[in-house]
Amino acid sequence: MYIITGGAGFIGSAVVWRLNQEGIDDILIVDRLGATDKWKNLVGLRYREYLHRDEFLRRIRCNEAPDQVKAVIHMGACSSTTERDADFLMANNVHYAQAVCRYALERGARCIQASSAATYGDGSQGFADDPANLSRLRPLSMYGYSKQLFDLWALRENLLNRIACLKFFNVYGPNEYHKGDMRSLVCKAVEQIQTRGELRLFRSDRPDYADGGQMRDFIYVKDCEAIIWWLLGNPEVNGILNAGSGTARTWNDLAGAVFAAMGRPTNVAYTDMPEALQGRYQYFTQADMAWLKRHNCPVKCHSLEDGVRDYVCTYLLGDDPYLAAHSDPQ
Repeated sequence: MYIITGGAGFIGSAVVWRLNQEGIDDILIVDRLGATDKWKNLVGLRYREYLHRDEFLRRIRCNEAPDQVKAVIHMGACSSTTERDADFLMANNVHYAQAVCRYALERGARCIQASSAATYGDGSQGFADDPANLSRLRPLSMYGYSKQLFDLWALRENLLNRIACLKFFNVYGPNEYHKGDMRSLVCKAVEQIQTRGELRLFRSDRPDYADGGQMRDFIYVKDCEAIIWWLLGNPEVNGILNAGSGTARTWNDLAGAVFAAMGRPTNVAYTDMPEALQGRYQYFTQADMAWLKRHNCPVKCHSLEDGVRDYVCTYLLGDDPYLAAHSDPQ
């Protein structure tokens, strides 16, 4: 059995989709659907059972969770970079993740955990995924700090040679629609352009970056699930591993890619950065992806233009926006 926490979420449902493409449906999905539209990500996917995240944790603690497990892919966490409830983040992103990790390792299962590029903070320490750098990182948000705490715990417990912690950069792609303000700009841009004819980007409040010139490492969700699938087949590859394209692009680049995919001329307006983000905004991220070559991982990420075109044309402007409706895993 494969267990995917956050299996109804953005990256988690993409992983379930990939497993289905590979003929695997012996899957336990762990999530919290609530009153959101997250359930729609599951339509068309094949899996054995769904459990609420709290029930799964109860079963772990009572030794009632499945014993025969091939892999545990822990994507379930609060992914809001603006979440301010520190106690909630400690319980959800740190302690829950630790319990899931222990459960997987005690059963000899492959363990893949979701970390985040938010742990890198302002980038002054670089973006190398070397564990030796962990203690020097200074996240800019409580969300980033919660992810760093798990990474530090895994390092302290000498677990990084047994688990793969993926530091996801700016992921975009189908099945993110339930995420509200945490959706990628690609998704929100199509709505803005359709309703207003323009796309709004944040002005820069730093003289070394032009408006819209802030740079991020954007990675298509199909590349993320491809990396996870490869890691499932290569359990000897472990540690802190970046999950990005390896190339930094500007928000203006992303805007241009969306307009091009929609067949429209670029029309960008700039607005002041919200006060809540000032001082906590990453102006530059770029994943060091040397581990792919070091471990002979054949995954090649989509370019920003190719990934955006596929997302916009196949899903956002297509007949069905959900990944499960499409069969091509590439």
